[in-house]
Amino acid sequence: MHIQEWLATVPAISVYLLVGVVIGVESLGIPLPGEIVLVSAAILAATQDHIDPFVLGACASAGAIIGDSIGYLIGRKGGQPLLDWAGRKFPKHFGPDHVAMAEEKFHKWGMWAVFIGRFIALLRIFAGPLSGVLKMPYWKFLIANILGGIVWAGGTTALIYSVGVVAEAWLQRFSWLGLVAALLFGVGSFLLMKQRAKKAAAAREAAEEKPVGASTD
Repeated sequence: MHIQEWLATVPAISVYLLVGVVIGVESLGIPLPGEIVLVSAAILAATQDHIDPFVLGACASAGAIIGDSIGYLIGRKGGQPLLDWAGRKFPKHFGPDHVAMAEEKFHKWGMWAVFIGRFIALLRIFAGPLSGVLKMPYWKFLIANILGGIVWAGGTTALIYSVGVVAEAWLQRFSWLGLVAALLFGVGSFLLMKQRAKKAAAAREAAEEKPVGASTD
């Protein structure tokens, strides 16, 4: 079966559910590739007419908002022991350095950390639970959570969908193989830029934390 025919058989409801569940679980505080799943689904929507980008964006937004809210409640109930347990369970994501960095951002930015954190992989995982642990007023958290979820999920879906539509129209003459190769290149470039930005941010933070006039002996 041709790949285009196979993709056309994928039920739209399964795509919507997958995106909503993965993003929701990630927002709850469990490390999952929510952004990659959303980008892939938006590309699929751009190439398959039976997947509605508006429904996809709505499902992604709902997953983000509901997942963050559940994460907030868990953090509120679990407190610091929850972060200690998560650090032992997921040391690469909830290690002491990661928690300290996230707490610093939350103390500095307040509810803006919830909104801006939606666009940063590490803070996206921390936003809900850490807001609860730090006992941020729920109404502040909810406003930032709803706005961040809609802007991030809706904006990402719209951007990738638009790029996918343009790419498909241009590459139809080269066959589906060329389209897949181009989309993979685009996603790879996107992830590479994010990785470089993350390393640059880590380097800046390390430089800022270094005591002024510290001895190199």
